[in-house]
Amino acid sequence: MRQHVVLSFFSFDKNKFWAFAQMQRAIPQLQQQPGIQFFRTLGTGAGLGFSLWPDFSTYALLTIWESEAAATTFLNTSALMETHVSKSASQKHFSLHTLQSHGLWGKSNPFTAEKRDLHDDEKIGIITRATLRPSRLLEFWREVPAASKAIQNAKGVLWYKGVGEWPLIQQATFSLWNSLEEVKDFAYKSTHHAAIVKKTRKRNWYKEDLFARFAVRSLHLKDD
Repeated sequence: MRQHVVLSFFSFDKNKFWAFAQMQRAIPQLQQQPGIQFFRTLGTGAGLGFSLWPDFSTYALLTIWESEAAATTFLNTSALMETHVSKSASQKHFSLHTLQSHGLWGKSNPFTAEKRDLHDDEKIGIITRATLRPSRLLEFWREVPAASKAIQNAKGVLWYKGVGEWPLIQQATFSLWNSLEEVKDFAYKSTHHAAIVKKTRKRNWYKEDLFARFAVRSLHLKDD
């Protein structure tokens, strides 16, 4: 069976303390879900990109499943998902088909890549994730405003959000793009982005990092 990846975002007008607590309290329930291979409960940064300040109104959940059927069952019938949907003001759910992935997340690469052509209803998604070296934290966060501005001004980016497991140290972003060509233009032609990438390598900012590219389509739950 083909691996199936889902990234969900939940926004809260109320129940914010409940949502914050779920970053730990949801873990035992996720571990018991049939067919789950990998998961992370994630906080988000204020604004759209990286931020020193957390966004206490938005949380994310990354799950990887052994099949699309297992993912669909979780999204549409699990008590955990039903509670999240009922307590949140809005949700975004993205189905991710891994096209490319390299690096490590928790000492392994959880994404199994399988290249294929895009379907008509699919866009390109990018996940970047890193564990920062404590000695490089100040350098990294000094560059954050420039990195956020670069992606904000990029042609073809449709939506993006900074996410993370631990404040300051374990950081990630998810960005949604109109086309692969526009992703490549940003990666290879953006002066700000190229300079930041070069600096990360030269200064050895990361203890661990991962880059993954996906074919993305939006999901709608049965009650949406």
